[in-house]
Formats: sequence, structure tokens, C-alpha cells
Amino acid sequence: MAGIVFELNTLQALSVCFILAVGYVASLYIWNNKLHRDHPATIKRRCISVLLFSSLAPGFVWYFSTPTETLGHSLMTWLGVRFSGTIMAAVLPLFLTIVLFLGPLTLFYLDGVLKLYLEPKYWQANMKNLIWLRNHVVAPFSEEFIFRACMIPLLIPSVGAGTAVFLAPLFFGVAHFHHMVERVRNKHADLKTAFLQSLFQFSYTTVFGAYSAFLFIRTGSLVAPVVAHAFCNHMGFPDIGMVFQYPPPQRYKIMANFVIGLVLWCFLLYPLTHPPLFSNTAYNLLL
Repeated sequence: MAGIVFELNTLQALSVCFILAVGYVASLYIWNNKLHRDHPATIKRRCISVLLFSSLAPGFVWYFSTPTETLGHSLMTWLGVRFSGTIMAAVLPLFLTIVLFLGPLTLFYLDGVLKLYLEPKYWQANMKNLIWLRNHVVAPFSEEFIFRACMIPLLIPSVGAGTAVFLAPLFFGVAHFHHMVERVRNKHADLKTAFLQSLFQFSYTTVFGAYSAFLFIRTGSLVAPVVAHAFCNHMGFPDIGMVFQYPPPQRYKIMANFVIGLVLWCFLLYPLTHPPLFSNTAYNLLL
């Protein structure tokens, strides 16, 4: 069956990725809106914008493809949108990410937060909460679709999978600098503080972006980075300071769980993302 491949050189691939990143961020600001980002009206408008942009992006990516009769795949396969391997792509990367967060989850357990997840009312309330839906559904899907699914197929042919894992997240990290403008405009911080906050956000979103890109290439499925992204958004950046609020020896046990989680994650990273587990044919030999 005829498919497509991507044969852009490095400059072309980077340029297209840059346009995608700028387009995504610009879609957030097309509305003449002076309300803060968590206002219901702002959330609704921005969700509409990014979802519309995400629906147009595949056509933009396809424009830079080359038809082939032999070695190509369909556009949807390159974008990780497929049914085969979906269940495994949802379960194994999520489990892997949970292992990584063993330390923070231990704090959640000790604080009684984990009990909330067993309450149906907790989920019912969140399904009506626009901020929760933005952070756990719309943002993970749209960001992973643009910054992973649309960019990685463009980058790999010219720079290789290994470089693409670390290159694509830079667009993702830089895109988060738009929050600096909002912090200053809404007088939540001065310029220096807002810059430092955005620099910190750039750092950890870039690191997460590399992990997310790795999951996308290893599984060949958009589902994998989306579920990992949603979980990480829920957990937030680990609050190490909370550990020291507990007295020894409990404090040392919590610290041990942070280390154990990281070590287990390192050992399980490749086995739990073995491409054949996810019927990954597009990227199965690349990492």
C-alpha cells in the first residue's frame, strides 16, 4: 500500500517545527482577551484555538511529505494515531511514569491524598472543572500532538532519532516562555522573577519533553506521551521540601522511595517500551 516518507534537510525540518511551535502559541492569543488564563472564558477560547490548530496541523505536515510505493507509512501512522497497540501504549508508559514518581506518591499516601482517587465524587467534580480538563485532557493531547507527533517524523530523517529526542523538546520548552508575558501582564511577578520562573519551567518541561519524545518513538503511539503528560501535569514538580517535614526514620524511608523509583524507572525504561509490544512499525528500529 502506498504511503509517505519525510525527506527534509535539517534546516527545512527545523523551520517547519518552528512554524508549528509559533502557530501553537499564537493560537492562544488570537482572542482579544484581557482575562487571566484560569478564567472560564479564557480556558474555553484557548481550548477551541489549540484544538482547531491541532486539527489543521496534519495537513501542514503532510504538505512536506513525499509519496512512496514501498517503504512509507500512512500519515496517521507517522503521527501515532492508530488502534493497534493502543491499550499497551496507555498502560505500560503510565505504569513506568508512576514508578518514576514513587517518592512523590509516597508523600501523597502519607498525606491521605491517594484516598481521594477512590472517591467517585472526586472524579465527577473534576469532569466539570475547566482547569482540570485543560491540564489533564486538552493540554496533554494538543501539546503532545503538535510537539511530538507532528515534529518528530519531520526531524528524524535529517538528525536521527536520538537527536530528535532532545531537539523536539527545545521547541516545547521555549513555547512555555509565553507564560512569562502573562505573569508580568497580570502583575503576578516582576520581569526578573517571571523570567526566572519561566527559565525553571523551560528546564523541567524540556526534560519531560525528551522523555515524552522517547515514549513516542519507542511506542509509535500518540497515546503513550499523552497519558504520561497528563499524569505528570497532575503530579506537578516534586516538592522535595515536603520530605523534610517528616521526622526520621520516616523521612529516610521517603527519601529511599525517591531513589528506588528512579532506579526502577531506569531499569524498566527499555523493557517496558519494547516496540513490538505496541505493534510499532514506523519507528521500531530507531532507538
